[in-house]
Amino acid sequence: MQEHPGLDISAPQRMPSAAAAMAHRQVSALDAGPPADAPQVSIVIPIYNEADNLPDLVQRVHDAMVPCGRSFELICVDDGSRDGSARILQALAAERPWLQPVYLIRNYGQSTALQAGFDVVRGEFVATLDGDLQNDPLDIPVLLTHLDAHPELDVISGWRKDRQDAALSRKLPSRIANGLISKVTGVKLHDYGCALKLYRSQIIHDLRLYGELHRFIPALAAEVGAKIVEVPVRHHARTRGTSKYGIDRTFRVLLDLLWIKFLLRFLHRPIHAFGGIGLGLGLMGLLILVWLTFEKLVLGQSIGGRPLLMLGGLLVLIGAQLVATGVLGEMLTRIYHEPQGRPQYMTRTAPRPAPNQTSTAAGGLARHDS
Repeated sequence: MQEHPGLDISAPQRMPSAAAAMAHRQVSALDAGPPADAPQVSIVIPIYNEADNLPDLVQRVHDAMVPCGRSFELICVDDGSRDGSARILQALAAERPWLQPVYLIRNYGQSTALQAGFDVVRGEFVATLDGDLQNDPLDIPVLLTHLDAHPELDVISGWRKDRQDAALSRKLPSRIANGLISKVTGVKLHDYGCALKLYRSQIIHDLRLYGELHRFIPALAAEVGAKIVEVPVRHHARTRGTSKYGIDRTFRVLLDLLWIKFLLRFLHRPIHAFGGIGLGLGLMGLLILVWLTFEKLVLGQSIGGRPLLMLGGLLVLIGAQLVATGVLGEMLTRIYHEPQGRPQYMTRTAPRPAPNQTSTAAGGLARHDS
């Protein structure tokens, strides 16, 4: 499989001493590791109206994880289901101490449901998959083996190479979306939409998901310095329940991409986004006004009723407003970071482990290294 360069992003900036101290405490808490009684693996599954699939899903996770000999917890986040999924989860959890349900008071969406699960994970590794039984839990031990063999990696993203979905309504829009996301974010993956992924817990602690950003987790992970590979995984046709996605998702991806592009490039320097456009428009307007002034004073022509005069003034005003918006954005960025001591960067306690030279990458690994 073709290898692609990835991202290894860091943006160190100076912080006030109080903020630096708070950031140090936050990082130290994460680096201290999970509690002694924490499971090795946390599996997070968002659930929405999957009552028919839940018993089989929980059993399949159990059957996949027990033979691999790793302690685990299954965190099923009920995202305001209306088909009794929450009650089924409660009944299943009563007999299974490793099953930890989370009940959201209403339907927030997949990104929020995932974040609710990430907020309570305790494991060293965090796996995610969908609750529709199309992802196979048997792939989780395989991904864990890959991550163990390659300590330099942080994220393994599943690739539904033999996807069992309708070609026109699911595969084609997905292929278009994957191409667009890869182009815009610079993190080239075949399958951004595959829910089956495996993370080191540090990466999860460094991420926050809002809106529908779950589709862009690999790009967000790369932003905090993660090294990512893509591995082919199994995919099954849906046999029970109905899909929660349609072709309209492609159009929502286009809107989300605008936010992601801004987030990755201009979050800490919004004046470069707004100010650059504002200066360009303002300069165009100023040149128009200078030319009209020359015509009026030197050539003696009347300019009072010319549309070009209105255009020049409008461009100058729009440019000034955009520059002012950029300045406000810079002020909001500092308000966001400084009062609560949020750092603008991430640190490690030690250098990233070197690649395992004694073992080659398993078949299907597509690297996204720096």
